[in-house]
Amino acid sequence: MSTTTGAIQTDIPARIDRLPWSRFHLMLVIALGVTWILDGLEVTIIGSIAPKLQDPRTLALTDQDVGTIAAMYVAGAVLGALMFGWLTDRFGRRIIFFTTLALYVGSVLGSALAWDFWSFALFRVLTGVGIGGEYAAINSAIDELMPAKLRGRIDLMVNGSYWAGAAAGAAVSLPLLSDAYFGVDVGWRIGFGIGAVLGLGILFLRRFVPESPRWQVTHGFEDEAHRNTREIEEKVEQSGGGPLPPPKGTLTVHPRRVFGFRLIFRTMVHRHRGRSILALCLMVAQAFLYNSVFFTYGLVLTKFQGVPSEHVGAYILPLTLGNLMGPLLLGHLFDTVGRKPMITGTYGLAGVLLLVVAFLFGLDMLTAWTQTLCWMVIFFIASAAASAAYLTASEIFPLETRAMAIAVFFALGTLLGGVTAPLIFGWLIGTGVQWYVAGGYFFAGLLMLVAAVAEVRLGVEAAGRPLEEIAEPLSGED
Repeated sequence: MSTTTGAIQTDIPARIDRLPWSRFHLMLVIALGVTWILDGLEVTIIGSIAPKLQDPRTLALTDQDVGTIAAMYVAGAVLGALMFGWLTDRFGRRIIFFTTLALYVGSVLGSALAWDFWSFALFRVLTGVGIGGEYAAINSAIDELMPAKLRGRIDLMVNGSYWAGAAAGAAVSLPLLSDAYFGVDVGWRIGFGIGAVLGLGILFLRRFVPESPRWQVTHGFEDEAHRNTREIEEKVEQSGGGPLPPPKGTLTVHPRRVFGFRLIFRTMVHRHRGRSILALCLMVAQAFLYNSVFFTYGLVLTKFQGVPSEHVGAYILPLTLGNLMGPLLLGHLFDTVGRKPMITGTYGLAGVLLLVVAFLFGLDMLTAWTQTLCWMVIFFIASAAASAAYLTASEIFPLETRAMAIAVFFALGTLLGGVTAPLIFGWLIGTGVQWYVAGGYFFAGLLMLVAAVAEVRLGVEAAGRPLEEIAEPLSGED
C-alpha cells in the first residue's frame, strides 16, 4: 500500500453519498448485515436446546451450568466488541470483519462438536467474541459505504434483522429437538452446524466487499481509496445507476496511520461528552427493556398466567415477529421525518405504553394472549428505537473513533442494562408478587422516557447528512 502524508483535499465522502441504491448496496447489506441474523439464530437456538443439554445422553449440564454458559457468551461478546472495536479503527474494517466471521464459524462448529461442559463453554465464549467483534466492524463499514440519504433506514433494517434470526431459530428448533426426527445427541449439534454453514457462505460473499474508502483516505491510503471508490462507482453504473452526477464538496484531511487511544478517549469524554451521554442513555434503556422481558417472559407466563412450559414458544414467536416488523416499516421515517423526532417518539411512546402495561399487569387484568399482544405493540415501536441506538452510536462520533464508540456503548449497555435486568427480574418473579414485577416494568418504562428526554436535549439531527458533517474527522485537524 502507498501512504500519503500532509494535508490533502478529497471528494471521496461526497462521491459515496451521491450514489443511488444499486445491486452493489444490496450485496453489501447481505454480506455484512447477516451478522445480526446469525446472532438471533444463536441466542434462540441455545435457549431452545438448553433442556436437551441437561440430558445425561448429551452434555449432562446442570441448571447452573446453563446459566454460566449464557453469561460467558455475553461476556465474550463484550470482550470481542472492545477488542475488535479498537482493532477495526486501527487496521481497517475489511480485515476485521473477515477475522470476526472466521472466528464465529470456527467457534460455532466447535460448539456443535463439544464433548463436555468445559469444551462447550470455551466455544461459546469464542462465539461471543466473534459476534461482539462483528458489531463494531460491520456497523462501521455499512455506515461508511452507504449513501447518506439511505443510511438510517438501512442501518435500522440491518440491526432489526436480528429478529429474523430469532424467528428462524425458534422455527428450526422444533424439528431439530424432536426425537421423532433426530437422536437426542444429534439434533442440537445440527442446529449449531446450520450457523456454521451460513457463516461460511457469507464469508465467501464478503470477498466482494471493499475496504471503506473513508477509512483509507484518513489513514494515508489515498490511492487505494480512490481506486476502491471508482470500482464502486463502476458497479453502480453497470447495475443500472446510469451516469452519476458530479460530487458536491471536498474535505481537507491530515492523514495519520495511527490515532492514539488518548486522543480517541479525549474526543469521546471531553469534546463529545454530551453525545457520549446520549449514546449511553439510549443503549442502557433499550438493553434493560429487552433483557427484562425476553429473558424472563417464559417465567412470567408459567408463574402468573398458568401457561405450560412446553407452550411458551407459541407466545415468544409473535414477539419476534413484532420486533422484526418495526424497523422494516418505520425505518424510512428516520431518513425522511428525521432522527431526533423519530428517536424521541419511539423511545417516548414505548416508555408510556410500558407504564400502562405495567399498571394493567399489576392489577392482574391481562391474560397470556392479551399480555403478548401488548408486548408485540410495544416491541414493534421499541425495536426501531433499539436499532436507532446502534445507528446513533455509529454516526455521531468521528470516523477514526467510530468502531470503538460502537464497541464501548454496546459493552456498557450490555453490562448496565443487559446483565442487571435478568438478575433483577429473576428476583422479582421469585417473590410471586405481581406488583413487584410490575414495578420492574415501571422502571424499564422510566428508563425509556429518560432516553427520550436525552434525545431531545442532546440529540444530533443526522438524517441525510454526510458523516463528516455530523462529526468532523480527527484527521481534519492538523
